[in-house]
Amino acid sequence: MRRILGATRFIVVIPAIAAILGAILLMFQGSVGVVLVIIDAVWFGADLKSTTVDVLTAVDAILLGTVLLVIGYGLYELFVDAEIAVPTWLRVNDLDDLKSKLIGVVVAIIAVIFVGVLVDSNRAADVMSYGLGAGALVAGLALFAYATRKDRGASPQKRNPGVSSSQHDAQPS
Repeated sequence: MRRILGATRFIVVIPAIAAILGAILLMFQGSVGVVLVIIDAVWFGADLKSTTVDVLTAVDAILLGTVLLVIGYGLYELFVDAEIAVPTWLRVNDLDDLKSKLIGVVVAIIAVIFVGVLVDSNRAADVMSYGLGAGALVAGLALFAYATRKDRGASPQKRNPGVSSSQHDAQPS
C-alpha cells in the first residue's frame, strides 16, 4: 500500500508537462506577435499607441507562458525529480518557493496589463478602476506572501541563544 501511495506522486507529470506545453505555445504566440508588430510598424507605419498596445499584449502572453513554465518545472521538481537541471533562480525546494516565484510573475503580468490599459486611448476612462483593482490585487498578494512566508518570526537560535533547534523543540513552552 505504501508503495502504491508513493507512486501516485508521478501523476503530477501530466499537469507538469501540460503546463510546459502551454508555456511553449504562449511564448511562441507572443514572440510571433512581437515580430508581426515590428513588421506592421516598419513596413506599414502603424501608429505608436497601437504598436505599444500590441507589443504589451504579446509580452503579456510571454509572461503568462513564463508562469506556466514555472508551474510546470516547479510541480515536476517537487513531486518527481528534485535534481532536474534548472537555473538556480528557478529551483523550487518547497511549495513556498513555488508560491513566491508565481507571485512575482503575476505582479509583472498585472503591471503589463495596467500599462496596456493606460496606453490604450479607447479605455482611458477605465484607467482609475483598473489601477485600483491592480493595486488591491498586488497589495493582497504582498500581504499573502508576508503572512505565509517560511521565516516568519525569529529562528530558534534567536529565541533562545545557545539552545539547538532540536533542544528548543523538546523544551516545554
